[in-house]
Amino acid sequence: MKTKYHQLKNIIVIILSVFTLNSCSGDKNPAEEPETPSPGTQTAPVETMPPNANYKPEFTGQTRVSGIKTTTSYSSAIITSALQSPWGIASLPGGKFLVNEKAGKMRVVTATGAIGEPISGLPAVNAAGQGGLLGLCLDPEFTTNRMVYWSFSQPSADGNVTAIAKGKLSIDERSLEGVTVIYRATPGYSGTNHYGGRILFDRTGNLMASTGERSDLVTRPQAQSLNSGLGKVVRITKDGQPAAGNPFIGQADARPEIYSLGHRNPQGLAIHPVTGAIWQAEHGPRGGDEINKLQAGGNFGWPIITYGIEYSGERVGEGIQQRSGLQQPAYYWDPVVSPSGMTFYSGNRVSEWQNNLFIGALSGMHIIRLAFENDKVVGEERLLASERQRFRDITQGTDGALYAITDQGRLYRMDKK
Repeated sequence: MKTKYHQLKNIIVIILSVFTLNSCSGDKNPAEEPETPSPGTQTAPVETMPPNANYKPEFTGQTRVSGIKTTTSYSSAIITSALQSPWGIASLPGGKFLVNEKAGKMRVVTATGAIGEPISGLPAVNAAGQGGLLGLCLDPEFTTNRMVYWSFSQPSADGNVTAIAKGKLSIDERSLEGVTVIYRATPGYSGTNHYGGRILFDRTGNLMASTGERSDLVTRPQAQSLNSGLGKVVRITKDGQPAAGNPFIGQADARPEIYSLGHRNPQGLAIHPVTGAIWQAEHGPRGGDEINKLQAGGNFGWPIITYGIEYSGERVGEGIQQRSGLQQPAYYWDPVVSPSGMTFYSGNRVSEWQNNLFIGALSGMHIIRLAFENDKVVGEERLLASERQRFRDITQGTDGALYAITDQGRLYRMDKK
């Protein structure tokens, strides 16, 4: 009886073991547990080159996130190759575009690539180095007031400054009327690098503008100074005055127009189409290019913290990447991609692109697509890399397609096939 008992017991154990193994296997019934929709096919990280520094990110997904691939069939086309170093682009009602060329000319370009004559009335720019005619945007009420705003490097007796001007585009689109410089990021400096230069309107109708810290070691610390216009994002009215509700209004030795500080060379600004949050991109040194979700009063750390190193290979400052009270980037790149103009996609022609961020990469020579979940980057794709172009700015047209300009003079259109 004892032997039979043990035999029966062993059989029961074997049956239970088989059942347990089957129930813990990776096989799942797709009808019962559907896969979570993704922004595209997941792949290995798109960056394969070794980083410049061995710094560790503060959180998983802060850099080299999983790659994604657009599954919707889309096409790209060159609308024109005849622009001269375009820097900024804005969509006009009716399908045309306003384009800033670095040397100081603003032009109207049609959707078929016809380029208008230079618009008259613009103030002189210093186009040396990284300067020139920079970013631009339209007044939210452009259809009734025809006002245009733009950023440029303005020469002065005290040195060059990042300046913001406005003017009314004439009905014939040939001139700007009543041109006024409404803001200057002082102090001036004789250098010709790191102007920043992107501008956009937030949902309160105020103008956000980015300024660089002007690159050199002597000016770099001003990114941390509340009494300097360098290395900042400022928030001003249409007349150039500090906007109501700015975080440093009334604070001694602080400029009331400052919205955020601690920026190096911020060349990208975009507003999220759903939340209205302002996102920013800036160039790091050798490594450490960043994407940031701006916060009023936020200090984004340059040059105290960075994930990059000096071009010489030396550490920046103390060589630290995190410090209490300083904001971490939402995402960063090492090696650099040199992020410039950017926009969120709010069209419906490519559903997997919805609310994704598209960024022109200069040294990277591609268009970056970032997918988000709850403000965290969850996927990265490189588009148009085979074109070998320095993508300077990107915008969404009135037709819902994406349009990108390159330093080499091209205007691209990207849309669903």
